[in-house]
Amino acid sequence: MLLIVGRIGKPHGIRGEVTVEVRTDEPEARFAPGSVLRTEPGAVASAEPGAYRVPEGLTIEAARWHQGRLLVSFEGVLDRDVAEALRGTLLGVDSADVAPPEDPEEFLDHQLVGLAVVTPAGERLGEVARIDHAPASDLLVLRRPDGRSALIPFIKAMVPEVDLPGGRVVVELPAGLLDL
Repeated sequence: MLLIVGRIGKPHGIRGEVTVEVRTDEPEARFAPGSVLRTEPGAVASAEPGAYRVPEGLTIEAARWHQGRLLVSFEGVLDRDVAEALRGTLLGVDSADVAPPEDPEEFLDHQLVGLAVVTPAGERLGEVARIDHAPASDLLVLRRPDGRSALIPFIKAMVPEVDLPGGRVVVELPAGLLDL
């Protein structure tokens, strides 16, 4: 499974450096020099004939923070035109290459997506569709059986148990939360 760790933004300067919208908790590890990040295989950055073809992997040459933004140089991207052609490219790592967290109370997003969401009595409420990372707390996006979505704060008071081997998340929700 490809885990998205960033999205390439606009070029910065004339030497091929780009801004990256970071989508990982560990940017220093994911964007370390020498790291190879996967992209969509065969993606073409433009429909024009002779357009730059985005490689399946981009190797980090250098990364630095500048005014709160991550600036990255990739091997082989030497000018602003090629950097511009990369704009919008999603960067990812294979989930098999990501070590599981050491803390038993910490989970990676891909471990939670698809798990059944149940009450302590076993009533099925739906399944985890994705995780939204909000400033106050992470949110489980619940896909209800009727197709609607609901947000559940991923805090111990509302999510007392995550049973990865059992494929379920147990939630204790205040009345009316799922009706919002």
